[in-house]
Amino acid sequence: MIDKPELQALPRIRERLSFIYLEYCKINRTDSAVQAINAKGTIDIPVSTIGSLLLGPGTTITHRAMELLGDSGASVIWVGEKGVRYYAYGRNLTHSSLLLQTQAKLVSNTRSRLSVARKMYQMRFPGEDVSHLTMQQLRGREGSRIRAVYKHWSEETGVQWSGRNYTPDDFQSGDSINQALSSANSCLYGIVHSAIVAMGCSPGLGFIHTGHERSFVYDIADLYKTEITIPISFRIASSNTNNVGSSTRRAVRDAIVVEQLMDRIVSDIRMLLTDSLSEDTEDYSNNMDLWDDRGSPVKSGISYGSDDS
Repeated sequence: MIDKPELQALPRIRERLSFIYLEYCKINRTDSAVQAINAKGTIDIPVSTIGSLLLGPGTTITHRAMELLGDSGASVIWVGEKGVRYYAYGRNLTHSSLLLQTQAKLVSNTRSRLSVARKMYQMRFPGEDVSHLTMQQLRGREGSRIRAVYKHWSEETGVQWSGRNYTPDDFQSGDSINQALSSANSCLYGIVHSAIVAMGCSPGLGFIHTGHERSFVYDIADLYKTEITIPISFRIASSNTNNVGSSTRRAVRDAIVVEQLMDRIVSDIRMLLTDSLSEDTEDYSNNMDLWDDRGSPVKSGISYGSDDS
């Protein structure tokens, strides 16, 4: 019987392999590693090196393997091919709620929420100063920029662009470019959602988008659309392929790998949320404190009442 590791002894997130993707294999436990088996052979992966394990199509995993992954602090995420669709996840990378609390604090204050939103827009407008712009001005500038991007790729590829026009429940009703954009964005949302929940953040607490369970997913995904999904969609639409959906998904999948998008998403989220925190914010302790309205939390597991209270 192998002892459960102490959380403090586990490698921190930045020292782990951020994401490991497996597909078409059976995953077992062997000592302190998970073992993936398929027709090509067997590979053992020490769980202490895993940040998030992405389970793609054709994977099965045993209860013992899940037990080990949970004890090691690794998250497990069920995804589509190459991670381009998010289905479900089991636990985040850390016991600490620090990043989630920071996100909630920032989004709950108008001034700090606007500050984060400005940082998001600044990432889309490199070389411009948006620190003085209101949300209304930011939205207007973003609208002009995205129209210019669509126009550029329309001229570049020869694909006619008449605007974003699609029915969510009727994929086939859109023209080829709108079908490609729907497929590409769906893939991007899946990979962003996986990263957000793996980090312990809330996908529903957005800074620009609001009111939806994936508001923060849409916030982060918008950072990469002009670089990844829009160019890919126009190129696919110009190729006259018979299957726009699958061709687009494969192209986005390959771009995610080439651009190392998972690592970028993690870095960008940390930059957006943790300017006020130190770099060493990963907390593998299993401490549980009690909130106190006078300031700092107090320790739990202690009886604070007097004998006669």
